[in-house]
Amino acid sequence: MKSLLLVVISSIILSSVSQGQTFASLDKSPMDKAYFPNNFAHDRKGADEAVIRVTYSRPQKSGREVFGKLVPWKKVWRAGANEATEIKFYKDVEIGGKKVKAGTYSLFAIPDEKEWTIILNSDMDYWGAYSYKEGSDVVRFMATPVTNATPVENFTIQFKSTGTKQGVMQFAWDTTVAEAPFSY
Repeated sequence: MKSLLLVVISSIILSSVSQGQTFASLDKSPMDKAYFPNNFAHDRKGADEAVIRVTYSRPQKSGREVFGKLVPWKKVWRAGANEATEIKFYKDVEIGGKKVKAGTYSLFAIPDEKEWTIILNSDMDYWGAYSYKEGSDVVRFMATPVTNATPVENFTIQFKSTGTKQGVMQFAWDTTVAEAPFSY
């Protein structure tokens, strides 16, 4: 009797283990992070110097017309794909000429051909821009778009240093790069 009970229990355990082994496929818009300064992301020695971290998903162009079509002009966009993009300021900064307190915010954009509005919002942890509420905006500032000669396949947010305690946040996709200067 004990042998039969052991066989039955073993069968149940083995069948449940083998059925529980399915995993999700690779996301078509993988999540990524961008840091300023860039060395913080790689060596952790710069932990004291961290200024900004952006967590976002990177959609692909995949032969599509991006701005004006896939991402409509003059409409709130999550600045990426999937969940709303999140930006963390480790220190108080001035970005796009506006003062921003250290903290974590959702980040949105309203792209336009001549100027982008970048939005920092206090609402967090939701999908896309579907639940975006203008009343929760913390600050809005402008970013200037320029044409990039080489198309960027995956939406990218990156930072570049432009001097002591200052830099530029760049939003690049297809042949567009929008830039917002910041200092701290």
